Amino acid sequence: MDKLTQPGGRPASDYAVCYMWGTAGILYNTAHVSEEDASSWYCLWGPKYAGRILMKESYRDTYGTALIYARRDDLTAGRVTVEDLMNDSSPEAMELVEKYLKELKPNITGWEADFGKEIMTKGKVWINMTWSGDAVWAIEEAEAVGVALDYVIPVEGSNLWFDGWMIPKYAKNVKAASYFINFMCRSDIALRNMDEIGYVSAVATPEILEEKIDEELDYVSDFSYFFGEGAKGVPVDKVQYPDYSVVQRCAIIRDFGDKTEQVLEIWSHIKGDNLGVGITILIFVVVFAMSFWIIRKRYEKYKRNKQFRRRRRRRK
Repeated sequence: MDKLTQPGGRPASDYAVCYMWGTAGILYNTAHVSEEDASSWYCLWGPKYAGRILMKESYRDTYGTALIYARRDDLTAGRVTVEDLMNDSSPEAMELVEKYLKELKPNITGWEADFGKEIMTKGKVWINMTWSGDAVWAIEEAEAVGVALDYVIPVEGSNLWFDGWMIPKYAKNVKAASYFINFMCRSDIALRNMDEIGYVSAVATPEILEEKIDEELDYVSDFSYFFGEGAKGVPVDKVQYPDYSVVQRCAIIRDFGDKTEQVLEIWSHIKGDNLGVGITILIFVVVFAMSFWIIRKRYEKYKRNKQFRRRRRRRK
């Protein structure tokens, strides 16, 4: 959290308390998409799954993803880091992001803020660039209806994010707000909250680790970065708690600051361009119908005027 501290300012952890955290990655239908394909951001840009893709409507996650994919060779060569790219708002980076997102746009079915996980459970699309909490919910719901979904963080890297609680300076009841935050950070309440919404609490107590260990899982991972040394080689859901090796290739996206307006302008270009086949066809149909109606009306008026002139000549 202290990576969000403003230059010369107080550490962010002095005035903010972590709530939930997670990652951005690929939720995919295992009947149609292999784990190998889903493990690279290429599955979004490549032609194989065109028309079967949903993207999260989040300009921050999408910006970072596009830049990571665009400069994947530099990442592999060690010339840049995921954190460098996630927070690069230079003119060159913005130009590259806009170029790659425009190339991506024809491949996707649409942008979603919340409904993507439900559509995935119905098998209507096969890939959803989404958040880990949405993935947890979708995987559980899909299993109940016989649809197999899984979630992976691409090898190139991704976003690691968290939500936090803060009390505004103008708050009238700071004591009540503090009690509420403390209540939400209790282990038993955090567990109930996690079970309800699918996201992962920032509370890392032994009670939560004990509750989350699942001996039926056929893998173990290293979660010592979160729960401490006792969490090496334990079977815990890898969607909620990614292995340490996965976390190492993720980074936090900081605020764009005074560049936010320019980033949002790029976002508006992307959302406004390449409207999609369905909408494009609809527009052509409407324009054609209107043009046909106008031409017909003008032709009918021409015929009436012609008949009128003939009658006048006959009278003369």
